[in-house]
Amino acid sequence: MSKVTLIDHPLIQHKLTLLRDKKTGAKDFRELVNEIAMLMGYEVTRDFQLENVEIETPICKATGKMLTGKKVAIVPILRAGLGMVDGMLKLIPAAKVGHIGLYRNEETLKPVEYYCKLPQDIAEREVIITEPMLATGGSSSDAITLLKKRGAKNIRLMCLVCSKQGLEVVTNEHPDVDIYTAAIDEKLNEHGYIVPGLGDAGDRLFGTK
Repeated sequence: MSKVTLIDHPLIQHKLTLLRDKKTGAKDFRELVNEIAMLMGYEVTRDFQLENVEIETPICKATGKMLTGKKVAIVPILRAGLGMVDGMLKLIPAAKVGHIGLYRNEETLKPVEYYCKLPQDIAEREVIITEPMLATGGSSSDAITLLKKRGAKNIRLMCLVCSKQGLEVVTNEHPDVDIYTAAIDEKLNEHGYIVPGLGDAGDRLFGTK
């Protein structure tokens, strides 16, 4: 069954409050999303495997630890997921980046796929999906299905804010995918937006409406 990890570190919660504030402009919003993603990355990657390696310090020979096992792919759901990529790349600069394009039909609230470009060796990588808002859960669930069809086996979902409904959808449809979030909000409104949420993350990131 999916594991849902709520990352409640004080720095993340502080920055998330600034992110929610409607007075926060696009420049600061982008910087905050980048910073929160980087801070969340510590927990998202906590169970990555290590191996012992022999090195030589300026003083003597020593045994250290380095990452081993599968390489990493970061896959943002366009377009808002792009805002979280740089923060993750600061932690894992060797990661490859794929892209999944989904938009929400405003009448049905169902996601529609329009783009998918992934690393050729996606099946051999630890995949981290970045999606700031897990609202209805439809886009994230469809993105995970898309990745599985293309061979991905080890997938985790990284969000800034989730609704309880969205979490339920993804955990039911993809019980093998762990979810990491900085907040679990109360509900969705009649337009499918998270309440209290932070508005449309894509519009706020890129200054569009």
